[in-house]
Amino acid sequence: MSKKWLSWLLVLVLLVPVLLTGCDLQPVEEPVAEEPAVEEPVVEEPVVEEEPAVESMYADVDPSGQTVVFWHVWGTGDTGEGLLAIIDEFNATNEWGITVEPVDQGRYSDLEDSMNAAIQSGDLPDIVVGYTNALDTWYSVDALTDIDGYVYDPMYGLTEAEIADYYPGVWASGINADGARVGFPHGQSANVLFYNYTWAEELGFAGPPTTWAEFAEQTCAAAEANLADDNPDNDGTGGLVMYAGASNVASFIFAAGDDMINEAGDGYDFTSDAAVVTAETWWDLWDGGCGFATESYPNPEFASRQALFTMSSTAGYTYQVSAFEAEGAIQDEWGFVPFPGLEGGEPAVNAYAQNSGIVSTTPEKQLAAWLFIRWFTSPEINAQWIEASAYHPIRISAVDLLGDYIAANPLWAEGIELLPYGHSEPGWSSWSSVRRSVGDTFATVLQSPREDIPALLADLDATAQEAIEELQ
Repeated sequence: MSKKWLSWLLVLVLLVPVLLTGCDLQPVEEPVAEEPAVEEPVVEEPVVEEEPAVESMYADVDPSGQTVVFWHVWGTGDTGEGLLAIIDEFNATNEWGITVEPVDQGRYSDLEDSMNAAIQSGDLPDIVVGYTNALDTWYSVDALTDIDGYVYDPMYGLTEAEIADYYPGVWASGINADGARVGFPHGQSANVLFYNYTWAEELGFAGPPTTWAEFAEQTCAAAEANLADDNPDNDGTGGLVMYAGASNVASFIFAAGDDMINEAGDGYDFTSDAAVVTAETWWDLWDGGCGFATESYPNPEFASRQALFTMSSTAGYTYQVSAFEAEGAIQDEWGFVPFPGLEGGEPAVNAYAQNSGIVSTTPEKQLAAWLFIRWFTSPEINAQWIEASAYHPIRISAVDLLGDYIAANPLWAEGIELLPYGHSEPGWSSWSSVRRSVGDTFATVLQSPREDIPALLADLDATAQEAIEELQ
């Protein structure tokens, strides 16, 4: 057999089994891989536990029909008439039928005397106006109540947004050393610098000082200008009118970044860096002939270029306006500026708040008193009170309601820009005594060697501590 046939025979032998097997073959399906069942995770809604509703402390107190006696100090002029109109509106419109009876007590000192006598006799009002230190004194003998109980009450109190609407400086003004709110604000003014823009520009300054170094430079430049001119009568004037009152001292200490309170919050600190630099700055200005004193309020001196700066309350701006209208006054442009911050610090003004306290009487009368105060300090009514009294607003939103008044009183309106810089003097009963000691000490500073300053301030600290201990 040839090799060719042998090869073909071998091929057939190999193919036959394959062909025979192929006749019985069924198509083989690829196994379908089943996806494992995936269970959807059960997302449980977080259980939000509702905070229990805070019940009002006064839910069972009914103020309806109460008569509230309000002792105040604004009995005459536009201010008194404006107050009476506001009270008449409340009496006619409040939903509880509360009647407020205003009683003018004269000046603040007269009112304090009347209140002290009333505490002894028991014939008390329901609301009393007063400086915070006086209110704290009456609170310390249980004659006043802590107003925060009403401020934060869920039924009768203020919302967080309403509280945030108050200027911070005035909001803090009625709080005593223990954190009790002994007074609630309804108006404010501020201790500021009166500044002669026209004269400053002639002296080569583009605007008010922003640091203490610039303040000293401008103050001394004005004094030097008066010394160098042809008028010998104004020698020794020109710079800053210096009166060593506690409000003026506090304004500088605020601008130096301090508040006269020690770190523990239970006493005063007049040996702080801020107090020391204030005393040294005052001494340097006085000793350098850049500061001088006047026998009375320095309105005429400021209106005749005998002072580039004076320290004064915004509430007294009408008297300064009158001084510029007097015969012989120089028609300069002037205005309010804050006390400049100590090198790089924030400026400051000393905020004077007009506060009222709620007298401890009955739950019904106290709630009625608070409802009047809350209404009296609402933005709309606060704006009415500002127009009547010429104080500055306590609430930011009230400014938007004073457009016409601002347009008619542009100088007064400058004070609004300074309200965010407000700081308040201590609201402690001891401050009545301590503030007199502050004035006495700084008057002594001006007349003593500079190296005596630390000892004088240490003595002031000791005197302040004694005042606290006497009241305790």
